[in-house]
Amino acid sequence: MTERMNKQHTLIIAEAGVNHNGSLATAIEMVKAAAAAGADFVKFQTFKAENLVSVSARKAEYQIANCGDDYDDNTQLGMLRKLELDSDDFAALSEECRKAGIGFLSSPFDNESIDLLAAIGQDYWKIPSGEITNLPYLRRIGALGGRVIMSTGMCCMDDIEAAVRIVEEAGTPRSQIYLLHCNTQYPTPMTDVNLRAMRALEHLGCAGVGYSDHTEGIEVPVAAVALGAEVIEKHFTLDRGMPGPDHKASLEPQELSAMVSSIRNIELALGSADKCVSTSESANRAVARKSIVALCDIPEGEILTEKNITVKRPGSGLSPMLWDSVLGTKAVRSFSADELIEI
Repeated sequence: MTERMNKQHTLIIAEAGVNHNGSLATAIEMVKAAAAAGADFVKFQTFKAENLVSVSARKAEYQIANCGDDYDDNTQLGMLRKLELDSDDFAALSEECRKAGIGFLSSPFDNESIDLLAAIGQDYWKIPSGEITNLPYLRRIGALGGRVIMSTGMCCMDDIEAAVRIVEEAGTPRSQIYLLHCNTQYPTPMTDVNLRAMRALEHLGCAGVGYSDHTEGIEVPVAAVALGAEVIEKHFTLDRGMPGPDHKASLEPQELSAMVSSIRNIELALGSADKCVSTSESANRAVARKSIVALCDIPEGEILTEKNITVKRPGSGLSPMLWDSVLGTKAVRSFSADELIEI
């Protein structure tokens, strides 16, 4: 499924990641949950643990804290081996996505995985934050010439500019690259979110900007849409109590649904840059605005002054903006107190 990114439709990616805990059956349930929540895409992670990390690579502190006893090996290799899906699983997931009416995406983390996903096919290539300084990886993605969504966690502007340039020189123009502001701490403290950094990303002249969120709750991605994000990525899980590195910073299905609904409401609320009277409020003009009315009984021919006219609701008569024009004129007929003045 392909969605055209524009100001009216934010592309929402439900990040399943590795929250399936290595189970294809769980991953399929996540596809169904993401589709039911109204997300545009559900995204996984494709890797071979041995291709991704060395035996000496240690887990991040949040991974150690979140994994529990089922992941007592403190190496990334030991953890990731338990989180892998088989190569055939991704073709199965792509088909499940087609049946569920949701787009399939997966972030590759090594060259073998890039080739696997290229054979399956997907609408966007999602570059994770950790690969943004991986020059051969970036060249390989760029050479595919597809649309790219690049997360920018742990980056300064020089890192991002260099990565964009590499992908561009490899064959993918900037007009096909979307940049996602991101913070890679799970969960991200509110003080480190820095949503306004999206504005800095806009200066790189790419297709658009968005936000990949690792905060708790849904308010930050919703706020990002209000600030102009065209893509939102958010981790979700079937059960936040499951063991694994990312569950605790993920939404459960009902929360994912609430986030999607809130974003769609914000899209409607953003409207256009024009300030005008909306259809829904046009009838309120007569109710809430005021007109020039008689302050007391006024006989025909009497001069209208501040002593015999005033301003009151409703607004269905002469606007008080005509006050100066009405003062000093003669009453065209007799008026009772509170009656709308005519001229």
